[in-house]
Parts: sequence; C-alpha cells; structure tokens
Amino acid sequence: MTKPLKTTAARLALPLLLAAGLSACAPSFKADVSRFATTLPAPEGQTFAVVAEDPQLAGGLEFGLYADLVAAEMARLGYREAASPENANLLVRFDYGVDNGRERIRSTGGFGAAGFYDPFFGPWGRGYGFRRGFAFGFHDPFLAGPQVRSYTVYVSDIDLKIDSAATGERLFEGQAQAASRSNRLQQLVPNLVEALFTDFPGNSGETLRITIKEDEKIVRQVD
Repeated sequence: MTKPLKTTAARLALPLLLAAGLSACAPSFKADVSRFATTLPAPEGQTFAVVAEDPQLAGGLEFGLYADLVAAEMARLGYREAASPENANLLVRFDYGVDNGRERIRSTGGFGAAGFYDPFFGPWGRGYGFRRGFAFGFHDPFLAGPQVRSYTVYVSDIDLKIDSAATGERLFEGQAQAASRSNRLQQLVPNLVEALFTDFPGNSGETLRITIKEDEKIVRQVD
C-alpha cells in the first residue's frame, strides 16, 4: 500500500542510493536514522507486542508482514513476543509509508563525458527540525547535444515507538528515512527496519547514516 508520509512523528529528510532504484549496479542501501531513548528495560523476561500506530493499518496483511520484521529484531535483542498486547510489558508502535514522489530533471549538454550535480533539497524536514539536502550524480559519456530527462524520487520512512504498557511512559522513539527511485514498500521497509535496529537503541539524539551493503556489511556514519 502506497500512502503519504505521516506527520505525527519527527522525521528526517535524507539521501539514499537504493540498490534496486537509482542504479542497476548500486552496491548499497543508505538511510538516515535518528533515535531518542530514556532507559529501556533489560530483556530479562520482558515481553512486547507490535501494534499499528495508524489504526487504518491494524489487522492488515501488509502491516502484519512488516510487524513480523520488527518482532524478529526485538526477539534478536532478547525480548519475548507476548500472546497479545494486553499481556505485553512493552508496546511497540510501528508505522511506515512512502510519499507520492517528486519529479526531478537532469539536463546534459555538450559532447563527451560529464558529471551533473542535481541538487535535491528535500522539503520533508519536520518534527524535531531535521532537514537535509542531497544530490544525485550522473555520468553520461559520449553525449552529443543537450538532453533533458526526468525521473521521480520517492521518500519512504518508518517510525517506531516503545511505551511501557503499565505506565504509558515513552521509552524509545526512532525514525529511519530514505529517498529512492522506488516506491515499493516490500523492498524498502525491510531495509529501513534493519537500519533502525542497527546498534539498537543507539545514542539518544544522535543521527546516523546507515549503509547496508550487498555483502551484508553495515557501515555507520555519524553526522
């Protein structure tokens, strides 16, 4: 399901070179991740349940698929999945989306190889005020005469919140966002989930650029 980005949580505007999107030979997926945490309880008998932040997603098959990815990451950390939200110590509120895309133009001129800088200053900075600019570079050898080509860039994101079921206290907030020429959530959400859970829960207030390479290596870059 393709839907507009939510505005109910803080998000980032950031760069991405998606493996199946911008280039057929692109070697990695890149996402910017921001996380804020108080003190999560140690995974010693603590149980959790993944619930939809957006009521419209609750019970959907697509949401269930992505919720299973989140549950697998929580289990990897040592938490146990509860039989129901009513029996959980932690409520993991999850949301995802992709926007409708924005058309970008690249123009070329002259003969021979050239590199082109296409500034893409995303207007998606919201919430905590994160805002980024990025660019795609193109190398088109042996072009004769000016050419104009257009393409669409989509911004996808996920939000994750963890609350204490007993007190309602917010324990964790995290966002991961990526820009690509693909709007297929089936490809994007698994990578975003992996990026968000890299070195989980991370340092509160820190923004990381997470690069997931095809050889399964993960590169972290602090902004």
